[in-house]
Amino acid sequence: MPESGTNLFEVSNRIAVVTGSSSGIGLALSQTLAKAGVKVVLVARRAELLEQEAIQIRQQGHTVDWVDADLLDRSELANACARIHKCFGAPDIVINAAGINLREPADEVSWTSWEQTINLNLSVPFFFSRLFVDAMKRAGWGRIINIASLQSYRAFPNGIAYGASKGGIVQLTRAMAQSWSSSGIMCNAIAPGFFKTALTAPVFDDPETSQKMAAMTTVGRNGTMDDLRGPLLFFASEASDYVTGQTLFVDGGFTAK
Repeated sequence: MPESGTNLFEVSNRIAVVTGSSSGIGLALSQTLAKAGVKVVLVARRAELLEQEAIQIRQQGHTVDWVDADLLDRSELANACARIHKCFGAPDIVINAAGINLREPADEVSWTSWEQTINLNLSVPFFFSRLFVDAMKRAGWGRIINIASLQSYRAFPNGIAYGASKGGIVQLTRAMAQSWSSSGIMCNAIAPGFFKTALTAPVFDDPETSQKMAAMTTVGRNGTMDDLRGPLLFFASEASDYVTGQTLFVDGGFTAK
């Protein structure tokens, strides 16, 4: 732990890798870490978007690099890990933000769409994170932050595969903590409420539905990306040295009602 009087939330000079960071929550988390002095590696499929976002972050005076990879392709994982290490060295912080929500009625879900959702949302966070655990163990310090969801606990229409995957994330986070936290690796999850992203565009494109979701919170509004900054810096820093296996709902009190 830092000495008394030092900044518990200090993360400068750490190295982070963030999946799903070409847009949405993954990008917002990456920007927050970069502004806090973290060397950030963006990871996603779309190279053009990654390059554009990296240029903008660098123009703000921050340190960032990027690696394009299809994380659903198992054969790419080891190569992606090697490329990530070449950017700034072994990451101290791994954030699993890549995800998919196909919004299919239960009666229409196919084996293909089910497996795609479960693999990207649940399997990849485990196997991707594990690539960096050995280096964290040697350092005696690490952070793994998974992205859960309201659907980790609540059922929503047309969300059976997505909900199953995000329910799994909560238990995966606990199991990661049980496996690795004795080595100094804290494993936690952030469960955002309704934030405007590509995944939630259908909600926000309908003002009536958007307002309905806001009214279901105790705060009375939907989330903005700024609302994620504090929870992220808590989980990414030494402030959370004795917190692991937890899922923090950043949802304006949606799940409190």
